[in-house]
Amino acid sequence: MRLQSITALVALAFSAQQAQAIEPGFPYGSRKVRGVNLGGWLVLEPWITPSLFERTGNSAIVDEYTFGQLQSRSTAQAALKAHWDTWITEADFAAIADAGLNHVRIPIGYWAFEVAAGEPYISGQLPYLQRAVEWASKYGIKVMVDLHGAPGSQNGFDNSGLRTDNPTWATNPNNIARTNAVIKRIATLFADDVTTVPAIAPLNEPAGFRGSDWLSATRQFWHDSYGNIRYPYGSSRKSNSVVVLHDAFEPLSSWTNFMPSPQWEGVAMDKHVYQVFSEGELRKSEAQHISTICELGSQLSSFHLWTIIGEWSPASTDCTQWLNGRGRGARWDGTFQNHPTLGSCQGKSGNASTFSTAYKTFLRRFWEAQIITYEKGAGWIQWTWKAERADDWSYQAGLANGWIPRNPTNLLYPNICG
Repeated sequence: MRLQSITALVALAFSAQQAQAIEPGFPYGSRKVRGVNLGGWLVLEPWITPSLFERTGNSAIVDEYTFGQLQSRSTAQAALKAHWDTWITEADFAAIADAGLNHVRIPIGYWAFEVAAGEPYISGQLPYLQRAVEWASKYGIKVMVDLHGAPGSQNGFDNSGLRTDNPTWATNPNNIARTNAVIKRIATLFADDVTTVPAIAPLNEPAGFRGSDWLSATRQFWHDSYGNIRYPYGSSRKSNSVVVLHDAFEPLSSWTNFMPSPQWEGVAMDKHVYQVFSEGELRKSEAQHISTICELGSQLSSFHLWTIIGEWSPASTDCTQWLNGRGRGARWDGTFQNHPTLGSCQGKSGNASTFSTAYKTFLRRFWEAQIITYEKGAGWIQWTWKAERADDWSYQAGLANGWIPRNPTNLLYPNICG
């Protein structure tokens, strides 16, 4: 009896310690994340704001790096300030809250915190991030701060700030060291504001597909980021910030038992789900797009970490202008890298006024299938809140045109996944 009592007390103490180990500003795992990304704001993406790039008059400006490099600094600074001031405002936060959402994910680049000699990036984004956090607090929205671009580029995509065929983030230790220093700054900035900023994503979409050296560097970086984010005070005192890891484009199964509790506390996995960046995915019928999503449900519900689908879209083609990069066409209509033509892009992207009733119905069905599935995990954050010429990607346009409900729990097809 005495041994059993001691065992019970130890178990109770351990349970209490676990309960007190982290107190996030949002109850991940018990309440579903329903959110939207503020894409194209503090990190430029040509397809989200093509007019900003067209106004440069220089087709060689394809990302934020060349935006600062290939035009006068004063011109670039003025354009960026006008963009930061207007692309996302307090009114957007009011609308996001009114749409029943509880999270925004805000991408930001390392150059908002430090720029090395010879790098043409223009800083000035940080005050906008801090003001966004104030707006989020006012409207009861949680913020996930997402480091979207790292030194050397972590994937070579324009959304990392640098479009390149030779990204060097993982292969240059100095790049990783600089990224760690930025994460420490972000963690310190928000460690005492977890009520509004409960989660930090230390790096968006590192290119695990580039090989074992990239994957091993990423795994080590996740461990380092945990220390930097959970221990920001320079002591053994812990923060309550949740650390959000990206799957590096690897299947969830390859991360089985990575950073499990109780050794690690407050870790979430971020998975991005798109079906538009390969010929095989594009060839899926509308029914196949939906069934492919529904089949993800069991993976998400059984994974050992809170799993958030941090990027996804109801778009089913890559027809959006410059989605594959400025000056590049689309796989769908055969204008990208000699891909076979699969169909016309007319009425598949752009302005919703060109969308047929049948296509809007598909967008609604596909949107619902995705949120139903993603809520079998910890929830979802759609990409993206707004886009100039891509209504199929825009949460704002979906609300205005009826394929996204004003309340994300008001479903027309609640049994779409069977």
